[in-house]
Amino acid sequence: MTNSYSSRLSNGKKKTILIVDDDPTGRETLTEAVHEMGYDSIDAPSGEQALNLLQQRHVDIVVTDLKMPGMDGLQLLQNIKQLDPRIFVVLITAYASVETAIAAMKQGAYDYVTKPIDLREMDALLQRTVEAQELLLVHEQLQMRLDEKYGFDNIIGRSPAMMKVFERVRQVAGTDSTVLIHGESGTGKELIANAVHHNSRRREGPFVKVHCAALSQSLLESELFGHERGAFTGAVSQRKGRFELAHAGTLFLDEVSEIPLSTQVKLLRVLQEYEFERVGGSETIGVDVRLVVATNANLWERVTEERFREDLFYRLNVVPINVPALRERKEDIPLLVASFMKFFAEKSDKHLTGITPRALAALMARDWPGNVRELENCIESMVVTSQGDKLDIDSIPVVHRPVIAAGKETGFALGHTMREIEERAIRETLNSVNGNRKLAAEILGIGLRTLHRKIDDYGIERIRRRDGD
Repeated sequence: MTNSYSSRLSNGKKKTILIVDDDPTGRETLTEAVHEMGYDSIDAPSGEQALNLLQQRHVDIVVTDLKMPGMDGLQLLQNIKQLDPRIFVVLITAYASVETAIAAMKQGAYDYVTKPIDLREMDALLQRTVEAQELLLVHEQLQMRLDEKYGFDNIIGRSPAMMKVFERVRQVAGTDSTVLIHGESGTGKELIANAVHHNSRRREGPFVKVHCAALSQSLLESELFGHERGAFTGAVSQRKGRFELAHAGTLFLDEVSEIPLSTQVKLLRVLQEYEFERVGGSETIGVDVRLVVATNANLWERVTEERFREDLFYRLNVVPINVPALRERKEDIPLLVASFMKFFAEKSDKHLTGITPRALAALMARDWPGNVRELENCIESMVVTSQGDKLDIDSIPVVHRPVIAAGKETGFALGHTMREIEERAIRETLNSVNGNRKLAAEILGIGLRTLHRKIDDYGIERIRRRDGD
């Protein structure tokens, strides 16, 4: 027997193995041997008692005889998989029952060992079982981190517009249909593409990205389809393209509107026939790839301008998902601000308790032409330059402030009275926030009652808000 304990430990703790056998002599002998191998070992004389033990204490691996009176090893296996599928099961069987043991492996058993048991063989089998179990745990932890990064909870938004996006992703994720994601720059199209892949049956496969606008025509073809040695100057070896690398997974083409027409022809062929040739090659390569594309351009306009193939447009526009601009879902801004503030505060080792109402109102008053990406950059700057425990309006970079909050020149000529200046400031502030008086009062630094009084005093007509007042 070996004497290595590295694979018998989990987080510094010995693995616990339960031996189940109705034969007292065989059970005691194996339990003692497993203990000498470096594991914590316990035993049970029947499947029923083993199941009771499993409900009372933690066990990593169960080694059970296949043939037992009452609940046999196969029934115990089925109960264990219902109780905790992370428990690995090894079966002990006679040569005559090997076929049954192999069938049991299809139902979830990890492996089997035949009688009479060779303890060296058992030691090696248990080490393999522990290593397989550790790999499973690592995979689960990795999957949890991916869920945190690419699950719906990572895409911040509770607005009706974002709820529609989430519902569309749920509808399409389980299919292999091509998805066309449209949205302005900075809206989070890549996050949506990641969510489509991560929530699909291809989630175990690769997620490969190509930013089409960043590559010339020759480089783009090589990136997508690969090339053979000598295909062009500098091609010193064969190289696989992104389609090959994305086999059994998802290929994400960002800014697909920028693909040249000659490359569009080749892309159309892949979508139609799921095959292609590398640049400079003659071998036809088949692939199984799910395509997700994104653009901030109006593809149909590109079609009418003869800059994008109409047949390719229809191939790509199978399931369209429109990601709304931040100005169309301003109710999500407080959630985004809180998330970004927490992230950058931890990254900068700063203690922040929140953001002042006036600063938040100013952020909500801006239309954010750069969308979520611009807001994220703004909050990072505010956190880095903050002096107190709360972000305030003074820390908003001028480039990110709404018109009124930024103190933008209003065009007043000399000779205007303070009353006239104040009236115009109130009007323009109300216009900038779509008539939201609470936000306007926060930006102007006055109370809501004071604002109502001044509105009445100046005879400012009611500004209709898209979302009500």
